[in-house]
Amino acid sequence: MNLLPPKGHDTRPITDRAKEALFSVLYKYDVIPDGVVADLFCGTGSMGLECLSRGARWVTFVDKDHKVIEPLHRNIEKARFVAESKVIRANAFKTGAPMPSGDTLQEEYSLVFVDPPYKMAYDTDLESPLGRLLLLLNEQVISEGIVVVRTNKRTTLLDSYNHLQVVDRRQWGTMAVTLLQLTREELMNS
Repeated sequence: MNLLPPKGHDTRPITDRAKEALFSVLYKYDVIPDGVVADLFCGTGSMGLECLSRGARWVTFVDKDHKVIEPLHRNIEKARFVAESKVIRANAFKTGAPMPSGDTLQEEYSLVFVDPPYKMAYDTDLESPLGRLLLLLNEQVISEGIVVVRTNKRTTLLDSYNHLQVVDRRQWGTMAVTLLQLTREELMNS
């Protein structure tokens, strides 16, 4: 399905080849089928929509750019996933992956995609906006849940952000994807 981009807006859509490779990696973590997913800095919503097409139960799409919201809604309608999703206009650096208010899910997320503008993700220390977001996600992700962070290939994340531990890193062209997992062992030792 061709997704509608925001008008006059610079986006960094992930290539089909990189997306397929990423989902092959995610398959081994078993977080998508019947999963609860958040797509932060979602843009066109391609990652969340891909999860829904692969059997995710719910996706929350988060983006603060008002120019993204209308095309995002149209993409969700076009894919016929309105009942399985919610769009929240918010600054993901501040909210993390919020559960929609009044929602009956009342669960933490099994998978969260974090795809901020590259310039906002060069600094990865604990006090950076990205670092604080990853610390917040410790409270919003289930044990053994996965957080996928997309950055420029020159950006390197810390080995851990509290209980979120780097478990894999892949690179396609100028893009890098780092997978962090909230490990059960870490929670038991805290």
